[in-house]
Amino acid sequence: MNAVDVLILNGKGLTVEEVAEVALKGRKVEIAEEAFGRLKKGRELMQSLADSGKAIYGFNRGVGWNKDICVAQDEIDAYNYELIRTHALGVPPYHTDEEVRAMMVIRLNNMLIGTACATDELAKRYRDFLNHGIHPLIPQRGSVGDADITTLSHMGLTFSGEGDVRYHGEVVPAEEAIKEEGLPEYRLKLKDAHTIILSNAQGEGLTALLAVKTRQLVDLVNLIYCLDYEGLNGNVEAMCKEVNEIRGLPGQMESAARCREFLEGSYLYEPDENRALQDSLTFRGGFAIQGTVLDALHVVEKFLAIQINSPSDNPAIVLEKENTFVTANFETATLAAAVEMLAITLSHMSKAISYRMIKMTDPHFTGLTRYLAAWDGSSLGYATIQNTYTALDVENRFLTNPSSVDFYPMEGMIEDHGANLPLAAEKALKMVDNIYYLAGMEALYAAQAVDLRQMKFGELKLGKYTGKAYKAIRSCIPFLDENRNMHEEIKKIYAFMTSDEMGNILQ
Repeated sequence: MNAVDVLILNGKGLTVEEVAEVALKGRKVEIAEEAFGRLKKGRELMQSLADSGKAIYGFNRGVGWNKDICVAQDEIDAYNYELIRTHALGVPPYHTDEEVRAMMVIRLNNMLIGTACATDELAKRYRDFLNHGIHPLIPQRGSVGDADITTLSHMGLTFSGEGDVRYHGEVVPAEEAIKEEGLPEYRLKLKDAHTIILSNAQGEGLTALLAVKTRQLVDLVNLIYCLDYEGLNGNVEAMCKEVNEIRGLPGQMESAARCREFLEGSYLYEPDENRALQDSLTFRGGFAIQGTVLDALHVVEKFLAIQINSPSDNPAIVLEKENTFVTANFETATLAAAVEMLAITLSHMSKAISYRMIKMTDPHFTGLTRYLAAWDGSSLGYATIQNTYTALDVENRFLTNPSSVDFYPMEGMIEDHGANLPLAAEKALKMVDNIYYLAGMEALYAAQAVDLRQMKFGELKLGKYTGKAYKAIRSCIPFLDENRNMHEEIKKIYAFMTSDEMGNILQ
């Protein structure tokens, strides 16, 4: 990779797109030189304050209920390992390599702000693990979200050679991967252990990937929705620019504009006396429902951008004041609530897709065949597939149940709040995956409806992008003129919906 492609981290300006490049595409990272200067000043200040007798949480004092326990200067290094080992309490299954990479780049970036007492060696460990493809096994479950203490501790263990990592696709001891890559030995010292665990990087990393995947998903759903509309011969008046500007909702306007782009040149803009005056809401307002997801996503992106460029450290070093201050900067309720709002809008989109498929099987609505079966009756069409998408939509409805309001008081009633950001993001990511399946099924319906309409009424002029989508879908799944294995076709269309080929159509 060229030097120009390396992402320079300095504690500010990190974007969600850059997190995705590091996480999903393996983009390498480097640390800005001035960031090392901030880390050095922070260490010197914290050590000076501790030497003067100031009590510092997680440094010369214990954590949680043990905040009143003193840690002697000559015990600090040993205390680091005691802290990291006793807090490594996550429960499988484990995060993907991509999710772990998102966590590491986020924590490295906001560590470089300089409010933590981090050693240069710790910062370099994050960088080197990212650049050498060493991915700690981080359990998905165990964090309540006000700092992902019990899960990120597993990352800290691997930095010094304990625990397991995924390396070249295999799970191996961390020590083995470190030696294989020729990385220097690293030992936790000063406040490194507390710096590792007092982070929201698990929840933030998942939310970053959620944001990127949701934006891609909405674009795909809009494309398939437009092709489905062509299969219906629907009325597209509701998508026009002027009508949506009257309303003024940003997501709705963005979604409508994208749909107009997809349908450019479509026969739907030609007059047809047989076309309905207006269609059911999931068709007429489908783009607006997708726009609702975009509006919620804008909120997530706004607060996520703040969090990945701000510290969660407690206490926080404030160099300008030459002091440390107790904080609550690890609180994630704002972002967790935004993620749950996004999940609710995803459920609306899921339901709308399912309702459109139900409508498309009704010959009284479409003027086509029951279940979109072949005209000659050679197949049953898409009949029992309704069970599958109904089950997925029911699961999505379940996944919208809020988790940010569920917590128990812990640590002697001191830690009596938790927003469960990792769980909220994990559930929303599952919804996104489910909706990729639903979008794939709607693609099957849409292509079948287009074929059936062309067989009855003659060739249709499809839109600039919907025409490409139709051809791509048909290159993967042929017209349904016989009773085939729907399980295999669902798998194929899901793989296709998530492939680069479909993504390229949306460029």
